[in-house]
Amino acid sequence: MSKQQRRRAPRPEINPLDEWTPKTKLGRLVKDGHINGIEEILENNYRIREPEIVDALFPELKQEVVDVSMVQRQSDSGQQKSFRITVIVGNGEGVLGIGVGKAPEFVPAVRAAESRAKLNITKFRRGCGSWECRCHDPHSIPFEVHGTSGSVSVTLRPAPKGTGLVTADVGKIVLRIAGLNDVWSISKGRSRTSSNFAKAFVDALLQTYKMLPPQEWVSSGATEQ
Repeated sequence: MSKQQRRRAPRPEINPLDEWTPKTKLGRLVKDGHINGIEEILENNYRIREPEIVDALFPELKQEVVDVSMVQRQSDSGQQKSFRITVIVGNGEGVLGIGVGKAPEFVPAVRAAESRAKLNITKFRRGCGSWECRCHDPHSIPFEVHGTSGSVSVTLRPAPKGTGLVTADVGKIVLRIAGLNDVWSISKGRSRTSSNFAKAFVDALLQTYKMLPPQEWVSSGATEQ
């Protein structure tokens, strides 16, 4: 083999999870294959303290930057500036997380926000709660929910198929990452604060587990038979 062929030879891809050494009990359980889903983590009340846990469970996780702002502070050495980034992560199938990161440079701030979003990842319920549709596809939410963050309050209502995401651009990003296609929304407060606006949407989606929808009701008589 010539030197030119050696230079063009592709390098083997290195999986960062292979070099990952878990520091928590949950991390060791995930790496050893004893836990394979977010449901088991939530049922056992485990707390995710390593972003690599989410990378191992959801290798195709999507992320999106929803807010970029500059933070200034005065110190003894002068005025210092840093980036404040809000990132939303999700797999499009009912798993969602949001995080905020700060750093003097843009890329480290995005990585910090992404890591915190993975640590805050959780699950919400999808469904079709619109009386105009009544299908069984999880294209919307099962019922009306409310969410708040700061001065922003958001109300999400299920919509029939083909309606689309009736909300602002920040809300569309959150709902699209969450895997929802048809939702009506009503917002109040200072919705121009994109970070709180996105957090209000996430808080509203988390309320879907506060109540069991009729589609999942199981009567005791049916189970006995």
